[in-house]
Amino acid sequence: MRENSIKNLLAEGNKAVNGWCSTPSPFSAEVLAHAGFDSVTIDLQHGLIDYQMALSMMQAINTTETPVMCRVPWLENGIIMKMLDAGVAGVICPMVNNAADAENFVAACSYPPRGRRSFGPTRAVMHWGGDYAKKANDQMLKIAMIETVEALENMDAIMSTPGLNGIYIGPSDLSFSMGHEARLDPVEPAVVEAVATIRDNAHKHGLFCGLHCSDPAYAKDMHEKGMNLVSIPSDNRLLMGACKDWIAGARGSNAKEEAPKSY
Repeated sequence: MRENSIKNLLAEGNKAVNGWCSTPSPFSAEVLAHAGFDSVTIDLQHGLIDYQMALSMMQAINTTETPVMCRVPWLENGIIMKMLDAGVAGVICPMVNNAADAENFVAACSYPPRGRRSFGPTRAVMHWGGDYAKKANDQMLKIAMIETVEALENMDAIMSTPGLNGIYIGPSDLSFSMGHEARLDPVEPAVVEAVATIRDNAHKHGLFCGLHCSDPAYAKDMHEKGMNLVSIPSDNRLLMGACKDWIAGARGSNAKEEAPKSY
Protein backbone atom coordinates (compact mmCIF):
# COMPACT_ATOMS: atom_id res chain seq x y z
CA MET A 1 0.00 0.00 0.00
CA ARG A 2 1.16 3.50 -0.81
CA GLU A 3 2.20 5.50 2.27
CA ASN A 4 -0.24 8.04 3.69
CA SER A 5 2.30 10.84 4.04
CA ILE A 6 0.08 13.24 5.97
CA LYS A 7 -0.72 10.54 8.53
CA ASN A 8 2.96 9.68 8.89
CA LEU A 9 3.96 13.33 9.16
CA LEU A 10 1.52 13.97 11.99
CA ALA A 11 2.23 10.65 13.73
CA GLU A 12 5.91 11.58 13.89
CA GLY A 13 5.07 14.82 15.68
CA ASN A 14 5.84 17.13 12.77
CA LYS A 15 3.90 20.26 11.86
CA ALA A 16 1.72 20.32 8.76
CA VAL A 17 0.32 23.11 6.60
CA ASN A 18 -2.89 22.18 4.83
CA GLY A 19 -4.32 23.80 1.69
CA TRP A 20 -8.08 24.27 1.32
CA CYS A 21 -10.19 23.95 -1.84
CA SER A 22 -13.61 25.61 -1.92
CA THR A 23 -13.71 26.41 -5.64
CA PRO A 24 -15.17 23.68 -7.89
CA SER A 25 -12.18 23.52 -10.24
CA PRO A 26 -9.75 20.66 -10.94
CA PHE A 27 -7.19 23.18 -12.17
CA SER A 28 -7.41 25.24 -8.99
CA ALA A 29 -6.95 22.05 -6.98
CA GLU A 30 -3.98 21.08 -9.13
CA VAL A 31 -2.38 24.49 -8.55
CA LEU A 32 -2.68 24.04 -4.77
CA ALA A 33 -1.27 20.52 -5.04
CA HIS A 34 1.84 21.89 -6.76
CA ALA A 35 2.29 24.73 -4.25
CA GLY A 36 4.07 22.68 -1.59
CA PHE A 37 1.37 22.02 1.01
CA ASP A 38 1.68 18.95 3.22
CA SER A 39 -1.91 18.10 2.28
CA VAL A 40 -4.86 19.62 0.44
CA THR A 41 -8.45 19.37 1.65
CA ILE A 42 -11.50 19.46 -0.60
CA ASP A 43 -14.40 21.13 1.19
CA LEU A 44 -17.79 19.56 0.43
CA GLN A 45 -19.45 21.34 3.34
CA HIS A 46 -19.03 25.07 2.73
CA GLY A 47 -17.17 24.79 -0.57
CA LEU A 48 -19.15 24.94 -3.82
CA ILE A 49 -18.25 21.34 -4.60
CA ASP A 50 -20.32 18.19 -5.15
CA TYR A 51 -19.14 14.57 -5.24
CA GLN A 52 -18.49 14.39 -8.98
CA MET A 53 -16.44 17.59 -8.96
CA ALA A 54 -14.59 16.42 -5.86
CA LEU A 55 -13.63 13.24 -7.71
CA SER A 56 -12.26 15.23 -10.64
CA MET A 57 -10.34 17.49 -8.25
CA MET A 58 -8.86 14.44 -6.51
CA GLN A 59 -7.66 13.10 -9.84
CA ALA A 60 -5.95 16.43 -10.53
CA ILE A 61 -4.32 16.54 -7.09
CA ASN A 62 -3.18 12.94 -7.46
CA THR A 63 -0.95 13.91 -10.38
CA THR A 64 1.35 15.03 -7.52
CA GLU A 65 2.48 13.35 -4.30
CA THR A 66 0.34 15.74 -2.22
CA PRO A 67 -2.18 13.76 -0.15
CA VAL A 68 -5.80 14.84 -0.47
CA MET A 69 -8.33 14.89 2.34
CA CYS A 70 -11.94 16.02 2.35
CA ARG A 71 -14.40 17.70 4.66
CA VAL A 72 -17.75 16.03 4.20
CA PRO A 73 -20.98 18.07 4.40
CA TRP A 74 -22.25 16.31 7.53
CA LEU A 75 -22.09 13.13 9.56
CA GLU A 76 -23.78 11.01 6.90
CA ASN A 77 -22.65 7.50 6.05
CA GLY A 78 -23.17 7.70 2.30
CA ILE A 79 -20.88 10.61 1.46
CA ILE A 80 -18.23 9.49 3.96
CA MET A 81 -18.01 6.05 2.36
CA LYS A 82 -18.12 7.43 -1.20
CA MET A 83 -15.22 9.79 -0.52
CA LEU A 84 -13.18 7.02 1.06
CA ASP A 85 -13.96 4.74 -1.90
CA ALA A 86 -12.79 7.57 -4.16
CA GLY A 87 -9.43 7.47 -2.41
CA VAL A 88 -9.11 10.32 0.11
CA ALA A 89 -6.32 10.07 2.67
CA GLY A 90 -8.55 11.35 5.45
CA VAL A 91 -12.03 12.58 6.29
CA ILE A 92 -12.82 15.67 8.35
CA CYS A 93 -16.35 15.48 9.78
CA PRO A 94 -18.13 18.66 10.96
CA MET A 95 -20.30 19.15 14.03
CA VAL A 96 -19.25 16.11 16.03
CA ASN A 97 -20.95 17.03 19.30
CA ASN A 98 -20.87 13.95 21.51
CA ALA A 99 -19.50 10.44 21.93
CA ALA A 100 -22.28 8.89 19.86
CA ASP A 101 -21.47 11.21 16.94
CA ALA A 102 -17.79 10.33 17.17
CA GLU A 103 -18.50 6.59 17.33
CA ASN A 104 -20.83 6.81 14.33
CA PHE A 105 -18.22 8.74 12.36
CA VAL A 106 -15.42 6.28 13.04
CA ALA A 107 -17.73 3.34 12.29
CA ALA A 108 -18.66 4.83 8.90
CA CYS A 109 -14.95 5.13 8.08
CA SER A 110 -13.98 1.63 9.19
CA TYR A 111 -14.43 -1.83 7.71
CA PRO A 112 -15.81 -4.64 9.91
CA PRO A 113 -15.26 -5.77 12.55
CA ARG A 114 -14.29 -2.25 13.68
CA GLY A 115 -17.07 -0.46 11.85
CA ARG A 116 -19.78 -0.67 9.23
CA ARG A 117 -18.08 0.67 6.11
CA SER A 118 -19.42 -1.16 3.07
CA PHE A 119 -16.84 -2.84 0.85
CA GLY A 120 -16.31 -1.37 -2.59
CA PRO A 121 -13.13 0.76 -2.70
CA THR A 122 -13.38 1.27 -6.45
CA ARG A 123 -10.83 4.04 -6.98
CA ALA A 124 -9.14 3.70 -3.59
CA VAL A 125 -7.61 0.38 -4.63
CA MET A 126 -6.24 1.95 -7.81
CA HIS A 127 -4.67 4.82 -5.88
CA TRP A 128 -3.51 3.13 -2.67
CA GLY A 129 -2.79 -0.44 -3.81
CA GLY A 130 -4.28 -3.91 -3.85
CA ASP A 131 -3.98 -4.42 -0.09
CA TYR A 132 -6.07 -1.32 0.65
CA ALA A 133 -8.90 -3.21 2.37
CA LYS A 134 -6.48 -4.84 4.82
CA LYS A 135 -4.81 -1.58 5.85
CA ALA A 136 -7.37 1.19 5.32
CA ASN A 137 -8.74 1.12 8.88
CA ASP A 138 -5.31 2.04 10.24
CA GLN A 139 -4.08 4.24 7.40
CA MET A 140 -7.00 6.55 6.56
CA LEU A 141 -7.29 9.56 8.89
CA LYS A 142 -10.53 10.06 10.81
CA ILE A 143 -10.76 13.65 12.06
CA ALA A 144 -13.66 14.99 14.13
CA MET A 145 -14.49 18.69 14.22
CA ILE A 146 -15.13 20.27 17.61
CA GLU A 147 -16.90 23.55 17.01
CA THR A 148 -19.81 23.95 19.45
CA VAL A 149 -20.38 24.48 23.17
CA GLU A 150 -21.94 21.00 23.30
CA ALA A 151 -18.80 19.48 21.81
CA LEU A 152 -16.64 21.41 24.31
CA GLU A 153 -18.64 19.90 27.15
CA ASN A 154 -18.27 16.41 25.66
CA MET A 155 -14.73 16.64 24.30
CA ASP A 156 -13.19 14.03 26.61
CA ALA A 157 -15.82 11.49 25.55
CA ILE A 158 -15.34 12.42 21.88
CA MET A 159 -11.57 12.17 22.13
CA SER A 160 -11.77 8.77 23.86
CA THR A 161 -13.38 7.21 20.78
CA PRO A 162 -11.30 4.24 19.56
CA GLY A 163 -10.04 4.71 16.01
CA LEU A 164 -10.22 8.50 15.98
CA ASN A 165 -6.95 10.06 14.81
CA GLY A 166 -7.38 13.78 15.22
CA ILE A 167 -9.46 16.78 16.18
CA TYR A 168 -10.07 19.76 13.91
CA ILE A 169 -11.24 23.05 15.43
CA GLY A 170 -13.76 25.13 13.52
CA PRO A 171 -13.06 28.56 15.06
CA SER A 172 -15.90 30.41 13.38
CA ASP A 173 -18.66 28.03 14.48
CA LEU A 174 -17.01 27.69 17.89
CA SER A 175 -17.00 31.47 18.34
CA PHE A 176 -20.59 31.68 17.10
CA SER A 177 -21.72 28.90 19.44
CA MET A 178 -20.10 30.71 22.38
CA GLY A 179 -22.01 33.91 21.64
CA HIS A 180 -19.31 35.83 19.78
CA GLU A 181 -18.78 36.94 16.20
CA ALA A 182 -18.15 34.04 13.84
CA ARG A 183 -14.57 34.58 12.76
CA LEU A 184 -11.30 32.85 12.06
CA ASP A 185 -8.26 33.71 14.22
CA PRO A 186 -10.39 34.40 17.32
CA VAL A 187 -9.30 37.08 19.79
CA GLU A 188 -12.06 36.81 22.42
CA PRO A 189 -10.39 35.46 25.58
CA ALA A 190 -13.02 32.77 26.16
CA VAL A 191 -12.66 31.43 22.61
CA VAL A 192 -8.85 31.61 22.72
CA GLU A 193 -8.95 29.63 25.95
CA ALA A 194 -11.36 27.09 24.43
CA VAL A 195 -9.04 26.55 21.43
CA ALA A 196 -6.10 25.95 23.77
CA THR A 197 -8.15 23.58 25.94
CA ILE A 198 -9.23 21.52 22.92
CA ARG A 199 -5.64 21.33 21.66
CA ASP A 200 -4.22 20.29 25.03
CA ASN A 201 -6.92 17.69 25.64
CA ALA A 202 -6.43 16.23 22.17
CA HIS A 203 -2.75 15.73 22.92
CA LYS A 204 -3.57 14.10 26.27
CA HIS A 205 -5.70 11.58 24.37
CA GLY A 206 -2.92 10.90 21.85
CA LEU A 207 -4.65 12.77 19.02
CA PHE A 208 -3.29 15.47 16.76
CA CYS A 209 -5.10 18.79 16.59
CA GLY A 210 -5.78 21.03 13.57
CA LEU A 211 -7.16 24.52 13.15
CA HIS A 212 -8.42 26.75 10.36
CA CYS A 213 -6.50 30.05 10.14
CA SER A 214 -6.77 33.20 8.05
CA ASP A 215 -3.38 34.84 8.64
CA PRO A 216 0.13 33.37 8.22
CA ALA A 217 1.41 34.99 11.42
CA TYR A 218 -1.50 33.51 13.38
CA ALA A 219 -0.90 30.08 11.83
CA LYS A 220 2.79 30.27 12.77
CA ASP A 221 1.85 31.24 16.31
CA MET A 222 -0.55 28.31 16.54
CA HIS A 223 2.18 25.93 15.36
CA GLU A 224 4.54 27.31 17.99
CA LYS A 225 1.87 26.80 20.65
CA GLY A 226 1.51 23.13 19.76
CA MET A 227 -1.11 22.96 17.03
CA ASN A 228 -0.16 20.08 14.75
CA LEU A 229 -1.94 21.09 11.57
CA VAL A 230 -2.94 24.53 10.34
CA SER A 231 -5.12 25.20 7.30
CA ILE A 232 -4.70 28.39 5.32
CA PRO A 233 -7.62 30.33 3.81
CA SER A 234 -9.52 28.71 0.97
CA ASP A 235 -8.47 29.11 -2.65
CA ASN A 236 -11.25 31.62 -3.37
CA ARG A 237 -10.26 33.76 -0.40
CA LEU A 238 -6.60 33.70 -1.44
CA LEU A 239 -7.60 34.78 -4.94
CA MET A 240 -9.71 37.62 -3.58
CA GLY A 241 -6.89 38.80 -1.32
CA ALA A 242 -4.29 38.67 -4.09
CA CYS A 243 -6.58 40.62 -6.42
CA LYS A 244 -7.12 43.33 -3.81
CA ASP A 245 -3.36 43.57 -3.19
CA TRP A 246 -2.70 44.03 -6.90
CA ILE A 247 -5.49 46.57 -7.33
CA ALA A 248 -4.33 48.59 -4.34
CA GLY A 249 -0.75 48.51 -5.61
CA ALA A 250 -1.69 49.54 -9.13
CA ARG A 251 -3.75 52.45 -7.80
CA GLY A 252 -1.08 53.49 -5.34
CA SER A 253 -3.51 53.11 -2.47
CA ASN A 254 -2.68 51.99 1.05
CA ALA A 255 -6.28 51.33 1.91
CA LYS A 256 -7.95 48.10 0.90
CA GLU A 257 -11.40 46.81 1.52
CA GLU A 258 -11.33 43.65 3.55
CA ALA A 259 -11.95 40.53 1.53
CA PRO A 260 -15.28 38.85 2.29
CA LYS A 261 -15.10 36.61 5.34
CA SER A 262 -15.51 33.14 3.93
CA TYR A 263 -14.09 29.65 4.24
